[in-house]
Amino acid sequence: MANEDKKDFNAMLHKETDMPKIQRVTDQKTVERYGGERMFFAPAPTYVAIMKKIPEGKLTTVVDIREYLAKENQADFTEPMTAGIFVSISAWASHQRDTDKTPYWRTLKTKGELNPKYPGGIEVQKELLQAEGHQIVQKGRKNIRYYVENYEAALVDLYTLF
Repeated sequence: MANEDKKDFNAMLHKETDMPKIQRVTDQKTVERYGGERMFFAPAPTYVAIMKKIPEGKLTTVVDIREYLAKENQADFTEPMTAGIFVSISAWASHQRDTDKTPYWRTLKTKGELNPKYPGGIEVQKELLQAEGHQIVQKGRKNIRYYVENYEAALVDLYTLF
């Protein structure tokens, strides 16, 4: 995304959509990659609801949220691009509000990676995670990325939250 300071993410978050829905995928490569043809699309507020349930000191990943939503909605997988966009919109919407915050920093990318698209980028997410007791490690020499060390130990089972 670009020009985040000029967008109303709370309006985007609550924009009327045709979701939730399940769409059949016919592209064989997609079917093979995701293990089926039933692709679920969840509306943006669904991601906020899940992200708000992640307790302090605990973590989840976008992949875990997608898998949870697919299973709960009898789908083979949740559409990945929309999921990533809605997680980012959820973070920015929370950042723009004075109250009713969403602890978006507890939602990581694959393999525990921090998300540079969140408000304030890696530095803010890093500070917020460290304040909750997580250790952040840097990986790479040229393409530097940041990860929560041993993030698996802090993952919450989404099924216990709902």
